[in-house]
Amino acid sequence: MIDSKALAKEIRAHALRMVARAKASHIGSALSIADIVAVLYGGVMNIDPARPDLPARDRYILSKGHACVAVYGALAARGFFPVAELETYGQDNSNLMNHISHKVPGVELSSGALGHGLPFGVGKALVAKRTRASWRVFVQLSDGEMDEGSNWEALMFAAHHKLDNLCVLIDYNKLQSDDLNDNIMRLEPLAAKWRAFEWAVAEIDGHSLRGILSGLRSASVTQGRPSVLICHTTKGKGVPYMEGKPQWHGSVKLTREQAEEALKALNASVDEIKDLLDVR
Repeated sequence: MIDSKALAKEIRAHALRMVARAKASHIGSALSIADIVAVLYGGVMNIDPARPDLPARDRYILSKGHACVAVYGALAARGFFPVAELETYGQDNSNLMNHISHKVPGVELSSGALGHGLPFGVGKALVAKRTRASWRVFVQLSDGEMDEGSNWEALMFAAHHKLDNLCVLIDYNKLQSDDLNDNIMRLEPLAAKWRAFEWAVAEIDGHSLRGILSGLRSASVTQGRPSVLICHTTKGKGVPYMEGKPQWHGSVKLTREQAEEALKALNASVDEIKDLLDVR
């Protein structure tokens, strides 16, 4: 097992660096899933950086493709491609696009139009089930994405086919686009809705590494039903001035000065900050 706490910090630092360099956005969404991604890539999933297309690999689907910098950071940290390549994020002709791209080693699906990741993941899980393959499928959803009807169709399909090799993780940070979920499209009672679709449901702290790991282990032994972990998270987690602020979804561009302040909040050293922000 990789040190998930250290990996989560590295993911957040890489995410901040990429977004600041590219003068991009969506940093809040990436920070809210950093701990989930760290646990998955820290040892839960069966993956091999030297063989990204290993047939027996577990599949991770980032349906909320705008949070791609968290996954890019994890893949680079685990050795799927050189860390230096992260500097190309958001540049012309780079494989590291502003929404996650299957051109990047270790990425299963290009996503961005919300509501597509779960249907795709359900199809993958069905293939594994019917071919008696041992690999599992993990799908990362956003809470705002639950507004999409395609997800509810996929929920029903997965339960009908008893896809117990499928685990969904919902980034439940209570914000979408530029406002609270409750003001745009109320989701509650979210857990009860998933249970009504005959899924195995657990609600966890999406920033507790131990809690995430425990939830994933429980999901792995659930039989006859797909599993969902409703991960209660904070948008912008780890950076005090971003936490819980809807503008850090996509409407604000991260400046170099803000990135430096954010890295300090993550207890990065002076040398780390200089290395992460120095434009070459």
